[in-house]
Amino acid sequence: MPRISCLVSVLLLFIATSVFAKPGFTVSSPDKNIQFWLGTDQSGMIYRVKYKGELLIDNSRLSISFKQGGVFGQNISLGSPVFEKMEETYDLQVGKSSRVHSLSNQATVTATELGGLKRQINVQVRVFNDGAAFRYQIPGQHEWQTVEITDESDSFNLTQDPTALVLFRMNYTTSHEGLYTKVPLSQMKADTLMDMPALFQFPKGAYMAITEANLLDYAGMYLTKHNGVVQSALSPLPHQKEIKVIAKLPHNSPWRVMMISDRVGAFIESNILTNLSEPCKLKDISWLKPGKDTFPWWNGNVSPDTSWAPGNNYDFNMYYVNFCAKNNIAYHTVVEYGLHEWYVNDGGGFQPGLHADPSKAVPGLDMQQLCDSAAKVGVGIRVWVHFYALYPKLDETFAQYEKWGIKGLMCDFMDRDDQEMVNMQTEILEKAAQHHLHIQFHGAYKPTGTARTYPNELTREGTLNYENDKWNHLVTPDADVNIAFTRLLAGSTDYHLGGFRAANDKTFKVYYTAPMVAGTRCHMLGMFVVLENELPMVADFPDAYIGQSGFEFIKQLPNTWDETKVLNAKVSDYVTVARRKGDDWYIGTISNNTAHSIKTALNFLPAGDYTAEVYSDAPDADNNPNHLTKVSQKVNNQTVINTDMVAGGGQVVHLFRAK
Repeated sequence: MPRISCLVSVLLLFIATSVFAKPGFTVSSPDKNIQFWLGTDQSGMIYRVKYKGELLIDNSRLSISFKQGGVFGQNISLGSPVFEKMEETYDLQVGKSSRVHSLSNQATVTATELGGLKRQINVQVRVFNDGAAFRYQIPGQHEWQTVEITDESDSFNLTQDPTALVLFRMNYTTSHEGLYTKVPLSQMKADTLMDMPALFQFPKGAYMAITEANLLDYAGMYLTKHNGVVQSALSPLPHQKEIKVIAKLPHNSPWRVMMISDRVGAFIESNILTNLSEPCKLKDISWLKPGKDTFPWWNGNVSPDTSWAPGNNYDFNMYYVNFCAKNNIAYHTVVEYGLHEWYVNDGGGFQPGLHADPSKAVPGLDMQQLCDSAAKVGVGIRVWVHFYALYPKLDETFAQYEKWGIKGLMCDFMDRDDQEMVNMQTEILEKAAQHHLHIQFHGAYKPTGTARTYPNELTREGTLNYENDKWNHLVTPDADVNIAFTRLLAGSTDYHLGGFRAANDKTFKVYYTAPMVAGTRCHMLGMFVVLENELPMVADFPDAYIGQSGFEFIKQLPNTWDETKVLNAKVSDYVTVARRKGDDWYIGTISNNTAHSIKTALNFLPAGDYTAEVYSDAPDADNNPNHLTKVSQKVNNQTVINTDMVAGGGQVVHLFRAK
């Protein structure tokens, strides 16, 4: 090439770089491993993310659009960023840790349109040692005091063609229940909704999980692959497709979160979502009591041979209450009998009819008598309620529950995460707290850290779980392990635990009453520790537990945790989670449908001797999955425990100071 042509090429490249890639700024994590760069080009704002010098997200678009004025940022100028060191220590009533120390670096920058309406939006970036996040802050300005957001199309231009572990959804009306798919990003079907959290494994060893935090007064977010690039998509408001969010200004979007590490177990330990959420808004939480609970619907309302008739009545429910009182189970849940709810309803199939009234019990069930009798033996009463029966009568129903002495409820069948539904759930939590009620959301979207803000949300579903064992064989040990690396990353995960009729692939049969569960007895015990859940079900019938091996482990399990560590983790294969309460540690390991022999090192323990009660798959657990062995041994922080699991197996360990 002639020299003059080379000079022209260099000059043109310099001009293009100057015009189209304007200088930006970088926010780094406190340990310097994560760098988030934000700048602009001719089309608006762009960002990049590096981890330990490796580019994980190449030039990606930050884009938000409004009905008033269209896309923001076609021609914008970034002001001078304001940098801050963010440090906070706070307590969690429910979560992975009881006390959290949050450390991050933050930058806030104002983006101003140079033409048109000259709108302004603040972009806030916060970077932790275990991830990065950004959000939009829309201030009130000029005559622009309310907005209608039509799109937020943030892109995540992932490098290296990572392998994704994701839950695909057909549309925005969903219970968020399904099986996860493992697929290279390049082979993923275009323009199909992905639920969050979504996990991405990079070939050079890094991991990224994408989700959102502090979802309040906004539409829930999904991901989709469009033109080869992952980008966000917001759930539209009902009965139309254009408008996603209607807001008075000032207004903030949720945080768009990228968990980042070369150790995938760090995501299960991470408190990044609560770090990004608002502090507790409830003035008094002294009444709040996490705990294990029954759920007789799951087992088919099994009862023993008795002189009383089973059903929606006092005697049947007291049978479960007395079982709870003897076995350290805090709550009995009143659900239904004979496929009819415990409350008045003229609808069918649990759907509310015109005269559904969850503040009135069916004839034959004296709820006041039941609550009073349960309280005398130290057991709380909870109830199941259909959302669309509850919400129209919210105030009067909650007032009646408080009068009866009900302690909480499962609110079911919402199946939406648009802004309207998000706000209705917030309203339920706020009003429930006024009446000293805890909430368990089913048919609901993933957590986003807001259990810090409203800790009376003890758990939520948003996952395919063991209720399916009543009508199909979809929930296998493979599915259980995938949940640990996806849905569990968001927080408390309700899973209908406690089935004590373990079966393998050859012996599993579908039973609506007294259902089986796939995997070994130790796999089920491991799920109680692996999953974070402040309201775990003990969902089988009482006689299924009495005298059975392993039930003593469930009875002694704490209801909240002080600390969480992940000791072993291989995506889709196995995971080991250790959780501490006081001086005691509980370790749970679950395997997929393949046998595994791994080592569990106890080097996280402080100095000193401990006693370890170890529950493991029995040698014949391949053929008799309910069989387990229990051994007790002295251990310390130099000990390594052999964790040998059959296909679909597990192991649990209780560690306590040696006497």
